[in-house]
Amino acid sequence: MTALPGETPGTGGTDTPQDAVSPPDEAGAQEPGAPEPEADAEAASDGAAEASPVEAEDEAGTEGKAVDPASTEAGAAEASPAPELSEAQAELAAQRELRERIEQRKAAKAAPIAAGAGLSGTAADLLAAVRAVESGEKAGSAFFGQPAAPQAPRRPAPAAAAPPPRTPAPQAAPAPQSASPEALDAVRAALVAGGAPETLARPAVGALGEQAAELLRTDPWQLLAVPGVRPEQADGFARALLGADCGPDDGRRTAALVGWVLERAALQGHTALDAEAVRAALAERAVSDPDAAVREAVEEGVALLFQEGEDEEPEEDEAAEKGGLAPDADTAREPVRILLGLDRYALAEESLADGLARLVNACEKAADWAEAAAAAPSPSAAELIRTTAAAGLVAHSGGEAARAEPAALIAAARGLGLRAFGAAHSEDGRRRLAAATGDPDTAVTLAGLLSGAQGPGRDEDGAFALDLLVVLDAPQLDVESAAVLVEALADGARLVLSGDPGVLGSAGAGRVFADVLAARTCPQVVSRTPDPGPIGELVSGIGIGELNQVDAPGREVVIVPVRDAGEAVHRTVQLVADSVPRAFSIPADETQVITVGHGGAAGTRVLNEALKQRLNPGPGRFGGFDPGDRVVHVPAPGRAVPGVVRSADAEGLHLDCGGVPVVVPQERVESSVRHGWALSAHQAAGMRWPAAVVVLPGDAAAGLSRPWVYTAFGRGERHLSVVHGVDQALPHAVAEVPAQERTTRLRPLLEALPTPDAAS
Repeated sequence: MTALPGETPGTGGTDTPQDAVSPPDEAGAQEPGAPEPEADAEAASDGAAEASPVEAEDEAGTEGKAVDPASTEAGAAEASPAPELSEAQAELAAQRELRERIEQRKAAKAAPIAAGAGLSGTAADLLAAVRAVESGEKAGSAFFGQPAAPQAPRRPAPAAAAPPPRTPAPQAAPAPQSASPEALDAVRAALVAGGAPETLARPAVGALGEQAAELLRTDPWQLLAVPGVRPEQADGFARALLGADCGPDDGRRTAALVGWVLERAALQGHTALDAEAVRAALAERAVSDPDAAVREAVEEGVALLFQEGEDEEPEEDEAAEKGGLAPDADTAREPVRILLGLDRYALAEESLADGLARLVNACEKAADWAEAAAAAPSPSAAELIRTTAAAGLVAHSGGEAARAEPAALIAAARGLGLRAFGAAHSEDGRRRLAAATGDPDTAVTLAGLLSGAQGPGRDEDGAFALDLLVVLDAPQLDVESAAVLVEALADGARLVLSGDPGVLGSAGAGRVFADVLAARTCPQVVSRTPDPGPIGELVSGIGIGELNQVDAPGREVVIVPVRDAGEAVHRTVQLVADSVPRAFSIPADETQVITVGHGGAAGTRVLNEALKQRLNPGPGRFGGFDPGDRVVHVPAPGRAVPGVVRSADAEGLHLDCGGVPVVVPQERVESSVRHGWALSAHQAAGMRWPAAVVVLPGDAAAGLSRPWVYTAFGRGERHLSVVHGVDQALPHAVAEVPAQERTTRLRPLLEALPTPDAAS
């Protein structure tokens, strides 16, 4: 690994921020007692994957801020016609429809639990179990239930004609659900009465509905449902409204705190939390009896209660009946684990487990794809084709080079007359898949497939009109999206989940791909195709915990040491604007900068400001943006879509996102669009560029982990520059800091469901 020509380590820039180093995501100062504003586009796009605290920005003045000052009055004077549904809006509508169907299916298995009412059925039994176990009255193994019965099979999707080709049309970015002026006025009055900022009115209505004002006055701690609000701020709001009638053990407060703790856990990727962790969090918030608070929250339907563990007693009885030796009575059994979770994630995980089991058992196992496998371009591709022919669900893992194997599978299935499609996480992944298959119609984005903007469409039952679906970038699949996706697959359809287990996980809650691999309820194909070149060798070593020095005769990998954050910013700008284009003929707009966090002296904000000044200087007259600016658009939490600003008018900011025109309304620009010359590794997951510059300033050491380094270093196809200022923290992270564990229920649910035809 060498330095680029003209690079002299140790040269500090004079036009960049200096040595002051702040934490990566340090929150801005706020007035005491004022609730935190809603997290911005950067935090929303990173979602659960971002381990550092979310940096919030004040939204005061956001409403009504003009993107184009010259067109503000005209846009306000005229009411524009209702736009067609955008891809993101259609996706959300499709998800709502499918979730309703999932809830109807679940309602047939167990009576629903209404918030504010006592529990019944299985949930009541579980609550009784917890009380009995905690009191020592009974053994935890006495309360285990049986897995839910498999759902009734659905009718397979009929064959459908290929849809006509679509031409890209301008898409309107989703806007928040409109709230009535009366509701907003009432909420503003309630907020002012409690000493909270009026700017929280719109997000409060979005979180609590049209009755938000009444809810806030009767239960002020409902303010915790608004993103960014902290418990101490909700406490101050409650004291201002209720006076002496509230205290730390108020049932309304403790119930809201339980929900807040679980929502915070979901932001870190957990779909459930250990009950002990919830009780500890409540104790930290001055709740005198956390056990009672948890019980009341479960009874009120704020959270659902689950238990995990092995029931050993039946095995002992069976061994005794057969004359065998029973386990030693003194042997300690694994204690029952009590989990708490929100109903939305519990519903998604249970529906997903049922759906995956349905695919495993409903698929034709005698398909003959031998000729297609024989013609495969590689042994791993042939193995994947043979395995998919005999299974309804397959897990395929491998690096970047292994993406050719799902492409070969899709092409082979198409050659057999099957309706085969591949869904990628990003538009960049879709383009790469289309190039690999040689047929653009076979490749879609997952968001486009769910919304109906791309892909085969649906039959009259709402199922996708396809026979085989390959989901690439499977680690980026969160549990709610996965549940919606699997629900839309007809009986007999085949699903292949393909991805690299070493990359960062999904922005949303859950770890679907990792749980499917761990449960081993379906055949698994591990690619034997290595990633080529020095970058591939470097990343492969990182994947097994080794940071090796690789031979890079073509300067494919370059290390640029720096002393401080100011120098890191200067060297990054120099690499993107001068060194990489000169040495590799890669233009600046094809080089992606990746760093650990958004804040700090060398985070995405500072880097984007410096790169804009050098590459596309301008006054930012369109809401802080100019034509030609590289941006990242966040249409929904967890989705980061790179684009370029083209223009702005009364409709909003016009972007070109991978060849698809997108219009972001004026009121959404500040919260959903950021400059995109520099991204976090979580935002960059699922995408690749000809060159990548990874920036590691000294204050980034705490945010490093093996999956982070693996993901960031693998984003460059031809060249990787590492602006290195963390010294030994980098090899330590690769060797000693694995992925952060997420608490989920999908794996035990998959292991409990009957899948007799699955490979072990």
